[in-house]
Amino acid sequence: MTTAIRLSGVHVTIDGAHILKGVDLQVARGEWVNVIGPNGAGKTTLLRAIAGAIPATGSIEIDGAPAPTRSALGRTVAIVPQSPTIPPGVTVTDYVLLGRTPHRGPFAGDSPRDLQIAADALTRLDLAGFAARAVASLSGGERQRVVLARALVQQADLLLLDEPTTALDLGHQQDVLELVDGLRRDVGLTVVTTLHDLTLAGRYGERIVLLDRGEVVASGAPNDVLTEAMISKHFGATVRILDDGEGPVILPKVRRSSERLRQSRE
Repeated sequence: MTTAIRLSGVHVTIDGAHILKGVDLQVARGEWVNVIGPNGAGKTTLLRAIAGAIPATGSIEIDGAPAPTRSALGRTVAIVPQSPTIPPGVTVTDYVLLGRTPHRGPFAGDSPRDLQIAADALTRLDLAGFAARAVASLSGGERQRVVLARALVQQADLLLLDEPTTALDLGHQQDVLELVDGLRRDVGLTVVTTLHDLTLAGRYGERIVLLDRGEVVASGAPNDVLTEAMISKHFGATVRILDDGEGPVILPKVRRSSERLRQSRE
């Protein structure tokens, strides 16, 4: 299959801290890869490096070529960050239309096509009723969907999602992930997502990449990566794993105080 993303020996250092340490990663066109790992593993940094938002050394290729300039990258890569910057007072529609910026000239206004694409994205994400509302007036979950809508209207081939289910209730978590999966299947979208919820990571997408201390320590099918031993080693968690036929279900075990004390000493 054609490679959409290829990282070779990628390093990122921020304020003297070595965050990514020689990461090698390939993602096929149309594939959905979930990146998991403990806090501080470098997951967000990895997405930002792919998106060209931070400097990195090593090689990052998009569709077989070196990553283009930041402006051109906006037509190829869309990213949904955990903590987006939202201009004060901006309405939902105007914020979503910012995603069309890479497709028009620096002084061009919104075309009828831009407006239709934005309206379609709002409808898909159950946001049409909020179109004229200020983004700041929405709940955290509603804002999260607005940020996703802005990314979708870029109509990029590669979608990077940094904890896209944060602040969403269970129903909207499912809605967002199902929407992303539908777009991936319909238009061949390539998706790389970071997720804290390991059960969701095991049910959506095709491959899991486990990152720890800035290095890829495992990559493979959910059942191969989400094992009790792997989760214990890299997350320090004691879990039980069930498989209901749709993927692994991660259940935390209640640890007694003596067991917690023993593990802390180890």
